Amino acid sequence: MIYNLSLQAAGVLAGLFLLLVSLPGLALPEAARQWLTKLPRSRAMGIVLLTIAFAWSFWLLATMEMGEFSAFRRPLMIGLPIGFLLVLRFVNEFLAVRAIGILFLLAGEPLLEAAFLRYEASRLLVTVFAYLLIVAGLFWVTMPYLLRDQIAWGTRSTGRWRAINAVAFAYGALILVAAITRY
Repeated sequence: MIYNLSLQAAGVLAGLFLLLVSLPGLALPEAARQWLTKLPRSRAMGIVLLTIAFAWSFWLLATMEMGEFSAFRRPLMIGLPIGFLLVLRFVNEFLAVRAIGILFLLAGEPLLEAAFLRYEASRLLVTVFAYLLIVAGLFWVTMPYLLRDQIAWGTRSTGRWRAINAVAFAYGALILVAAITRY
């Protein structure tokens, strides 16, 4: 186990994440739509998010048990900062989307680890959310224009925008309630 995160803590974090992400879309729909449409090409947000992903990856690489691959730790710890700087220098298009994808991939593992070998059926709320993060992360890292297209589709009409945020808010509330009452 890398994170030692309980299912209750994972559920609370996942629920709060969904609530916090969907709340601006429900409370201030027009401002949130405008901000979200600018996000994929935001260089500043890309740098901030990629730096968070780099720090998380570096911490994982430095602390996790690598078993028979432990000989690769030093070269990877040298190569990771070099790769980070090269990405900052040469990746100009959709850096924020790629960074979000990397963060989603990193976030999926602790959620799945927390739900591993648990018997409660409600653990599937966290598991499904983790797999949604992983699949979205895979697509957004490799094909970042998809997030731009998904944002354009989701913000095309006010009803669709409110429905997407209401579903995310309800799912986050459901995970949070399950984390507090079931786990």
